[in-house]
Amino acid sequence: MLEIALTSFTTFFATIGPVEAAVLFATLTPKMERAERAAIAIRATAIASVLLLIFTLLGQPLLDELGVSIAALQTAGGIILLLIALDMIFAKPTSAFKLTQPEGEEAQTKDDIAVFPLAMPLLAGPGAMSAGILLAANADGDPLALATTVSALAAVMVITLALLLLSHELNRMIGITAQRVLMRVFGILLAGIAVQAVFNGIGASGLVRLGA
Repeated sequence: MLEIALTSFTTFFATIGPVEAAVLFATLTPKMERAERAAIAIRATAIASVLLLIFTLLGQPLLDELGVSIAALQTAGGIILLLIALDMIFAKPTSAFKLTQPEGEEAQTKDDIAVFPLAMPLLAGPGAMSAGILLAANADGDPLALATTVSALAAVMVITLALLLLSHELNRMIGITAQRVLMRVFGILLAGIAVQAVFNGIGASGLVRLGA
């Protein structure tokens, strides 16, 4: 279970991006009072947590209804996570964790940023949703493994909330360089997890015998 816990925690941490979200949150709320920022952070984290929990628990049954096999899901999910990991490693300006220019402009003009862009797409983005479905599929129906995955998600969301609440202090304490280093480290870890997911998917499909 320790391996499942570490894999789930690392994957969720990398795809949700608590540090990145906290930095962006600080830039979106420069003149807000602490109480107002806290209310937005709590609401956004709660919404994102519910969305990710739904995708983690119900994503696989939905895919079963669509006729998508676990092997196909593992392969597709691994490819998606690998693309996100490469963005993180090379710190591209078009990273999946960044807002597009139109999204950024809309976020600056919205009175309530808890739902958009904070809850979605910064926290509960496509990568995090895909990660939840993939990790749940890897549990293969084992209740303990699934509970471990959900617990890892909960731990990451608690950390995310704490960083959002301390976003302005965090932004002052660590510079851009430190943020990029942390992002690259988790990007490398996520890349390894993603490639392993692709290997597992291809192996489970029976199309190719790995290690033969």
